[in-house]
Amino acid sequence: MVNVLDLQQTDDPRDIVHRTVQALVEGHVVGLPTEATYVLAANALNEQAVARMAKLTQSCRPGVVSLRSVDAAGDYLCGHSRLADRLSRRCWPGPLTLAVACDDEKSATRRLPESVQQRICGEDHLVRYRVVDHRILSHLHRYLSAPLVLADACADDETPPTTIDAIAESIRKEIPLLLDDGPTRYGVETTCVRIVGNRWDLLREGVIERAAMNQFVKPVIVLVCTGNTCRSPMAETLLRELLRQKLDCEDAVRVLSAGVAAGHGSGAAPQAIEVMGGKGLDLTGHSSRPFDESVVQVADLVLTMTRGHRDAILAGFPDLHDRVFTLRRDGGDISDPVGMSVEVYESCAQQIESELTKWLDALGDDFFPTSDSCDQDAN
Repeated sequence: MVNVLDLQQTDDPRDIVHRTVQALVEGHVVGLPTEATYVLAANALNEQAVARMAKLTQSCRPGVVSLRSVDAAGDYLCGHSRLADRLSRRCWPGPLTLAVACDDEKSATRRLPESVQQRICGEDHLVRYRVVDHRILSHLHRYLSAPLVLADACADDETPPTTIDAIAESIRKEIPLLLDDGPTRYGVETTCVRIVGNRWDLLREGVIERAAMNQFVKPVIVLVCTGNTCRSPMAETLLRELLRQKLDCEDAVRVLSAGVAAGHGSGAAPQAIEVMGGKGLDLTGHSSRPFDESVVQVADLVLTMTRGHRDAILAGFPDLHDRVFTLRRDGGDISDPVGMSVEVYESCAQQIESELTKWLDALGDDFFPTSDSCDQDAN
Protein backbone atom coordinates (compact mmCIF):
# COMPACT_ATOMS: atom_id res chain seq x y z
CA MET A 1 0.00 0.00 0.00
CA VAL A 2 1.25 3.45 -0.87
CA ASN A 3 2.54 5.57 1.99
CA VAL A 4 1.25 9.14 1.65
CA LEU A 5 3.30 11.77 3.49
CA ASP A 6 1.63 15.15 4.00
CA LEU A 7 4.04 18.05 3.56
CA GLN A 8 1.46 20.55 4.74
CA GLN A 9 1.01 18.88 8.11
CA THR A 10 4.65 18.99 9.15
CA ASP A 11 6.64 21.90 10.54
CA ASP A 12 9.91 20.13 9.80
CA PRO A 13 10.07 18.32 6.43
CA ARG A 14 13.50 16.80 7.04
CA ASP A 15 12.16 13.36 7.93
CA ILE A 16 10.04 13.30 4.78
CA VAL A 17 13.02 14.43 2.72
CA HIS A 18 15.30 11.75 4.17
CA ARG A 19 12.74 8.98 3.64
CA THR A 20 12.17 10.09 0.06
CA VAL A 21 15.90 10.28 -0.66
CA GLN A 22 16.35 6.78 0.76
CA ALA A 23 13.56 5.43 -1.45
CA LEU A 24 15.07 7.03 -4.55
CA VAL A 25 18.58 5.77 -3.78
CA GLU A 26 17.19 2.27 -3.24
CA GLY A 27 15.69 2.34 -6.72
CA HIS A 28 12.04 3.05 -5.95
CA VAL A 29 9.71 5.27 -7.94
CA VAL A 30 8.03 7.98 -5.86
CA GLY A 31 5.26 10.50 -6.49
CA LEU A 32 6.12 14.18 -6.00
CA PRO A 33 4.46 17.58 -6.34
CA THR A 34 6.02 20.27 -8.50
CA GLU A 35 4.85 23.82 -8.97
CA ALA A 36 2.90 22.68 -12.05
CA THR A 37 1.74 19.05 -11.72
CA TYR A 38 2.28 15.90 -9.70
CA VAL A 39 4.91 13.64 -11.26
CA LEU A 40 6.62 10.31 -10.81
CA ALA A 41 10.35 10.50 -10.05
CA ALA A 42 13.26 8.09 -10.27
CA ASN A 43 17.00 8.30 -9.69
CA ALA A 44 18.60 8.99 -13.07
CA LEU A 45 21.49 6.63 -12.27
CA ASN A 46 19.19 3.67 -11.62
CA GLU A 47 18.24 1.99 -14.91
CA GLN A 48 15.69 -0.35 -13.32
CA ALA A 49 13.91 2.48 -11.53
CA VAL A 50 13.64 4.60 -14.69
CA ALA A 51 12.37 1.59 -16.66
CA ARG A 52 9.78 0.82 -13.97
CA MET A 53 8.61 4.43 -13.99
CA ALA A 54 8.18 4.35 -17.77
CA LYS A 55 5.86 1.34 -17.45
CA LEU A 56 3.82 3.00 -14.72
CA THR A 57 3.12 6.13 -16.75
CA GLN A 58 1.59 4.30 -19.74
CA SER A 59 2.93 7.22 -21.73
CA CYS A 60 5.11 7.53 -24.81
CA ARG A 61 6.50 10.86 -23.69
CA PRO A 62 10.21 10.84 -22.85
CA GLY A 63 11.22 11.45 -19.26
CA VAL A 64 12.23 14.95 -18.15
CA VAL A 65 15.57 15.52 -16.44
CA SER A 66 15.18 17.46 -13.19
CA LEU A 67 18.37 19.39 -12.42
CA ARG A 68 19.59 20.72 -9.09
CA SER A 69 19.94 24.39 -10.05
CA VAL A 70 20.56 26.89 -12.83
CA ASP A 71 24.30 26.58 -12.20
CA ALA A 72 24.14 22.78 -12.46
CA ALA A 73 22.26 23.12 -15.74
CA GLY A 74 25.46 24.38 -17.34
CA ASP A 75 27.00 20.91 -16.98
CA TYR A 76 24.14 19.42 -18.99
CA LEU A 77 23.42 22.16 -21.52
CA CYS A 78 27.16 22.77 -22.05
CA GLY A 79 26.73 26.17 -23.61
CA HIS A 80 24.13 24.73 -25.97
CA SER A 81 23.26 28.20 -27.25
CA ARG A 82 22.94 31.76 -26.07
CA LEU A 83 19.20 31.36 -26.25
CA ALA A 84 19.18 28.29 -23.99
CA ASP A 85 21.40 30.10 -21.51
CA ARG A 86 19.14 33.14 -21.61
CA LEU A 87 15.96 31.19 -20.90
CA SER A 88 17.56 29.11 -18.16
CA ARG A 89 18.70 32.27 -16.36
CA ARG A 90 15.34 33.99 -16.69
CA CYS A 91 12.87 31.14 -16.19
CA TRP A 92 14.58 28.66 -13.85
CA PRO A 93 13.68 27.64 -11.25
CA GLY A 94 10.22 27.69 -12.73
CA PRO A 95 7.57 26.02 -14.90
CA LEU A 96 9.59 25.88 -18.12
CA THR A 97 10.81 22.71 -19.84
CA LEU A 98 13.66 23.19 -22.31
CA ALA A 99 14.00 20.65 -25.11
CA VAL A 100 17.51 20.73 -26.57
CA ALA A 101 19.80 18.39 -28.47
CA CYS A 102 22.18 16.38 -26.31
CA ASP A 103 24.99 16.12 -28.85
CA ASP A 104 27.89 17.44 -26.79
CA GLU A 105 30.22 14.72 -25.52
CA LYS A 106 31.04 16.93 -22.53
CA SER A 107 27.42 17.04 -21.37
CA ALA A 108 26.82 15.32 -18.04
CA THR A 109 23.81 13.69 -19.69
CA ARG A 110 26.26 11.44 -21.52
CA ARG A 111 27.39 10.02 -18.16
CA LEU A 112 23.94 8.62 -17.40
CA PRO A 113 23.33 4.91 -18.14
CA GLU A 114 22.72 4.21 -21.82
CA SER A 115 19.20 2.90 -21.25
CA VAL A 116 18.32 6.04 -19.28
CA GLN A 117 19.64 8.22 -22.09
CA GLN A 118 17.36 6.38 -24.48
CA ARG A 119 14.32 6.94 -22.27
CA ILE A 120 14.92 10.68 -21.90
CA CYS A 121 15.66 11.25 -25.57
CA GLY A 122 12.48 11.81 -27.57
CA GLU A 123 11.72 10.89 -31.15
CA ASP A 124 12.88 14.38 -32.07
CA HIS A 125 16.32 13.48 -30.60
CA LEU A 126 15.95 16.18 -27.95
CA VAL A 127 16.29 15.91 -24.18
CA ARG A 128 13.88 17.79 -21.89
CA TYR A 129 15.33 19.59 -18.86
CA ARG A 130 13.78 21.37 -15.88
CA VAL A 131 14.81 23.15 -12.71
CA VAL A 132 11.68 22.75 -10.61
CA ASP A 133 10.54 25.59 -8.38
CA HIS A 134 9.27 23.56 -5.43
CA ARG A 135 10.72 23.22 -1.95
CA ILE A 136 10.66 19.42 -1.90
CA LEU A 137 12.66 19.10 -5.13
CA SER A 138 15.13 21.67 -3.85
CA HIS A 139 15.65 19.65 -0.66
CA LEU A 140 15.92 16.31 -2.46
CA HIS A 141 18.55 17.50 -4.90
CA ARG A 142 20.81 18.56 -2.02
CA TYR A 143 21.20 14.92 -1.01
CA LEU A 144 21.33 13.28 -4.43
CA SER A 145 24.47 12.99 -6.52
CA ALA A 146 22.56 12.68 -9.78
CA PRO A 147 19.52 14.34 -11.34
CA LEU A 148 16.06 12.86 -11.23
CA VAL A 149 14.01 11.68 -14.17
CA LEU A 150 10.43 12.90 -13.97
CA ALA A 151 7.40 11.50 -15.80
CA ASP A 152 3.72 12.39 -16.01
CA ALA A 153 1.61 10.22 -13.73
CA CYS A 154 -0.89 9.54 -16.52
CA ALA A 155 -1.33 8.25 -20.05
CA ASP A 156 -0.73 10.45 -23.09
CA ASP A 157 -4.43 11.20 -23.60
CA GLU A 158 -5.00 12.20 -19.98
CA THR A 159 -4.49 15.51 -18.21
CA PRO A 160 -1.49 15.37 -15.85
CA PRO A 161 -2.64 15.42 -12.21
CA THR A 162 -2.46 18.62 -10.18
CA THR A 163 -3.80 17.13 -6.92
CA ILE A 164 -3.21 13.95 -4.97
CA ASP A 165 -6.70 12.68 -5.72
CA ALA A 166 -6.11 13.06 -9.44
CA ILE A 167 -3.32 10.48 -9.50
CA ALA A 168 -4.65 7.21 -10.86
CA GLU A 169 -5.21 4.49 -8.25
CA SER A 170 -3.45 1.97 -10.45
CA ILE A 171 -0.25 3.97 -10.18
CA ARG A 172 -0.57 4.80 -6.49
CA LYS A 173 -0.74 1.11 -5.60
CA GLU A 174 2.56 0.42 -7.29
CA ILE A 175 4.75 3.07 -5.70
CA PRO A 176 5.86 3.02 -2.07
CA LEU A 177 5.80 6.74 -1.41
CA LEU A 178 3.66 9.68 -2.43
CA LEU A 179 4.18 13.22 -1.13
CA ASP A 180 1.10 15.36 -0.70
CA ASP A 181 1.42 19.16 -0.82
CA GLY A 182 -2.16 20.00 -1.76
CA PRO A 183 -3.12 21.39 -5.18
CA THR A 184 -0.13 22.54 -7.23
CA ARG A 185 0.64 26.24 -7.41
CA TYR A 186 -0.27 26.69 -11.08
CA GLY A 187 -2.59 23.78 -11.74
CA VAL A 188 -1.44 23.33 -15.33
CA GLU A 189 1.49 21.77 -17.20
CA THR A 190 4.84 23.45 -17.73
CA THR A 191 5.47 25.37 -20.90
CA CYS A 192 7.78 23.40 -23.22
CA VAL A 193 10.12 25.18 -25.62
CA ARG A 194 12.32 23.55 -28.25
CA ILE A 195 15.65 25.25 -28.94
CA VAL A 196 17.76 24.50 -32.00
CA GLY A 197 20.60 26.98 -32.34
CA ASN A 198 19.11 30.46 -32.17
CA ARG A 199 15.62 29.27 -33.12
CA TRP A 200 12.91 28.56 -30.58
CA ASP A 201 9.51 26.95 -31.00
CA LEU A 202 6.69 26.57 -28.52
CA LEU A 203 5.96 22.85 -28.26
CA ARG A 204 3.42 23.24 -25.47
CA GLU A 205 1.84 26.35 -24.03
CA GLY A 206 1.42 25.86 -20.31
CA VAL A 207 1.99 28.06 -17.28
CA ILE A 208 4.04 30.56 -19.31
CA GLU A 209 1.92 31.86 -22.16
CA ARG A 210 3.26 32.61 -25.63
CA ALA A 211 3.15 36.38 -25.09
CA ALA A 212 5.39 36.02 -22.03
CA MET A 213 7.76 33.67 -23.87
CA ASN A 214 8.09 36.25 -26.63
CA GLN A 215 9.49 38.60 -23.99
CA PHE A 216 11.70 36.05 -22.22
CA VAL A 217 13.56 35.12 -25.42
CA LYS A 218 14.51 38.69 -26.26
CA PRO A 219 18.16 39.60 -25.74
CA VAL A 220 18.71 42.54 -23.41
CA ILE A 221 21.61 44.93 -24.09
CA VAL A 222 22.47 47.45 -21.38
CA LEU A 223 24.55 50.60 -21.97
CA VAL A 224 26.25 51.96 -18.87
CA CYS A 225 27.93 55.22 -17.90
CA THR A 226 28.18 57.13 -14.61
CA GLY A 227 25.01 59.16 -14.11
CA ASN A 228 22.88 57.80 -16.98
CA THR A 229 22.16 61.29 -18.30
CA CYS A 230 24.68 61.80 -21.12
CA ARG A 231 26.58 58.95 -22.79
CA SER A 232 24.48 55.88 -22.02
CA PRO A 233 21.12 57.53 -22.91
CA MET A 234 22.55 58.55 -26.27
CA ALA A 235 23.96 55.04 -26.73
CA GLU A 236 20.59 53.49 -25.84
CA THR A 237 18.75 55.63 -28.38
CA LEU A 238 21.34 55.10 -31.11
CA LEU A 239 21.46 51.33 -30.58
CA ARG A 240 17.70 51.05 -30.71
CA GLU A 241 17.72 52.81 -34.09
CA LEU A 242 20.58 50.67 -35.43
CA LEU A 243 18.72 47.52 -34.41
CA ARG A 244 15.54 48.74 -36.06
CA GLN A 245 17.50 49.13 -39.29
CA LYS A 246 19.26 45.75 -38.93
CA LEU A 247 16.42 43.44 -37.90
CA ASP A 248 13.14 42.67 -39.63
CA CYS A 249 11.40 42.29 -36.26
CA GLU A 250 11.42 45.80 -34.83
CA ASP A 251 10.97 44.77 -31.20
CA ALA A 252 13.32 41.77 -31.20
CA VAL A 253 15.82 43.21 -28.69
CA ARG A 254 15.39 45.16 -25.45
CA VAL A 255 17.80 48.04 -25.02
CA LEU A 256 18.31 49.65 -21.61
CA SER A 257 20.72 52.15 -20.11
CA ALA A 258 21.87 52.67 -16.54
CA GLY A 259 24.56 54.39 -14.48
CA VAL A 260 26.94 53.03 -11.86
CA ALA A 261 26.33 56.18 -9.78
CA ALA A 262 22.89 57.12 -11.05
CA GLY A 263 19.75 57.91 -9.16
CA HIS A 264 16.19 57.36 -10.29
CA GLY A 265 14.29 59.73 -12.52
CA SER A 266 16.76 62.29 -13.88
CA GLY A 267 16.27 63.43 -17.44
CA ALA A 268 18.88 63.40 -20.19
CA ALA A 269 21.28 66.33 -20.52
CA PRO A 270 19.88 69.11 -22.77
CA GLN A 271 22.89 68.75 -25.09
CA ALA A 272 22.21 65.01 -25.47
CA ILE A 273 18.56 65.71 -26.27
CA GLU A 274 19.59 68.27 -28.88
CA VAL A 275 22.13 65.99 -30.55
CA MET A 276 19.71 63.08 -30.73
CA GLY A 277 16.98 65.38 -32.00
CA GLY A 278 19.26 66.35 -34.85
CA LYS A 279 19.28 62.66 -35.85
CA GLY A 280 15.50 62.43 -35.67
CA LEU A 281 15.63 60.55 -32.35
CA ASP A 282 13.66 61.52 -29.24
CA LEU A 283 15.44 61.50 -25.90
CA THR A 284 13.05 63.80 -24.05
CA GLY A 285 11.32 60.98 -22.17
CA HIS A 286 14.52 59.49 -20.71
CA SER A 287 14.54 58.68 -16.99
CA SER A 288 17.78 57.64 -15.32
CA ARG A 289 18.22 54.41 -13.39
CA PRO A 290 21.03 52.85 -11.34
CA PHE A 291 22.81 49.70 -12.44
CA ASP A 292 21.40 47.33 -9.82
CA GLU A 293 20.18 43.78 -9.29
CA SER A 294 17.06 44.36 -11.39
CA VAL A 295 19.26 45.15 -14.39
CA VAL A 296 21.68 42.30 -13.69
CA GLN A 297 18.86 39.74 -13.71
CA VAL A 298 17.92 40.50 -17.32
CA ALA A 299 21.18 41.65 -18.94
CA ASP A 300 22.65 39.49 -21.70
CA LEU A 301 25.28 42.01 -22.78
CA VAL A 302 26.51 45.04 -20.84
CA LEU A 303 28.56 47.67 -22.66
CA THR A 304 30.27 50.27 -20.50
CA MET A 305 31.57 53.66 -21.54
CA THR A 306 34.87 53.20 -19.68
CA ARG A 307 37.08 50.55 -18.16
CA GLY A 308 36.32 52.06 -14.76
CA HIS A 309 32.62 51.40 -15.22
CA ARG A 310 33.34 47.79 -16.15
CA ASP A 311 35.58 47.34 -13.09
CA ALA A 312 32.92 48.84 -10.81
CA ILE A 313 30.25 46.47 -12.14
CA LEU A 314 32.44 43.37 -11.82
CA ALA A 315 33.40 44.37 -8.27
CA GLY A 316 29.75 44.19 -7.31
CA PHE A 317 28.64 41.41 -9.68
CA PRO A 318 31.60 39.12 -10.46
CA ASP A 319 29.36 36.53 -12.10
CA LEU A 320 28.86 38.96 -14.98
CA HIS A 321 32.46 38.61 -16.14
CA ASP A 322 31.45 37.02 -19.44
CA ARG A 323 28.72 39.56 -20.16
CA VAL A 324 30.35 42.93 -19.40
CA PHE A 325 32.63 44.69 -21.90
CA THR A 326 33.71 48.20 -22.76
CA LEU A 327 31.80 49.77 -25.63
CA ARG A 328 35.07 50.52 -27.35
CA ARG A 329 36.21 47.28 -28.94
CA ASP A 330 39.85 48.15 -28.23
CA GLY A 331 39.14 48.43 -24.49
CA GLY A 332 39.49 52.21 -24.37
CA ASP A 333 37.18 54.83 -22.89
CA ILE A 334 34.40 57.03 -24.26
CA SER A 335 35.14 60.41 -22.66
CA ASP A 336 32.44 62.07 -20.57
CA PRO A 337 30.98 65.16 -22.29
CA VAL A 338 29.09 66.37 -19.20
CA GLY A 339 29.12 70.16 -18.99
CA MET A 340 30.63 70.50 -22.46
CA SER A 341 29.25 72.09 -25.62
CA VAL A 342 26.82 70.55 -28.09
CA GLU A 343 29.75 70.04 -30.46
CA VAL A 344 31.50 67.83 -27.90
CA TYR A 345 28.29 65.83 -27.46
CA GLU A 346 28.03 65.42 -31.23
CA SER A 347 31.58 64.07 -31.37
CA CYS A 348 30.82 61.72 -28.48
CA ALA A 349 27.65 60.47 -30.21
CA GLN A 350 29.57 59.80 -33.42
CA GLN A 351 32.14 57.73 -31.52
CA ILE A 352 29.39 55.81 -29.72
CA GLU A 353 27.54 55.07 -32.96
CA SER A 354 30.72 53.83 -34.63
CA GLU A 355 31.47 51.45 -31.76
CA LEU A 356 27.87 50.20 -31.60
CA THR A 357 28.01 49.37 -35.31
CA LYS A 358 31.14 47.29 -34.70
CA TRP A 359 29.40 45.43 -31.87
CA LEU A 360 26.38 44.59 -34.01
CA ASP A 361 28.67 43.20 -36.70
CA ALA A 362 30.54 41.15 -34.10
CA LEU A 363 27.55 39.66 -32.26
CA GLY A 364 26.51 37.30 -35.03
CA ASP A 365 23.14 35.77 -35.81
CA ASP A 366 23.18 33.43 -32.80
CA PHE A 367 22.64 36.40 -30.48
CA PHE A 368 19.27 37.16 -32.05
CA PRO A 369 16.54 34.47 -31.61
CA THR A 370 14.23 33.56 -34.45
CA SER A 371 10.76 32.03 -34.56
CA ASP A 372 7.28 33.07 -35.51
CA SER A 373 7.16 35.32 -32.44
CA CYS A 374 7.01 38.58 -34.39
CA ASP A 375 3.95 37.36 -36.30
CA GLN A 376 2.35 36.18 -33.06
CA ASP A 377 2.90 39.57 -31.42
CA ALA A 378 1.05 41.20 -34.30
CA ASN A 379 -2.03 39.00 -33.89
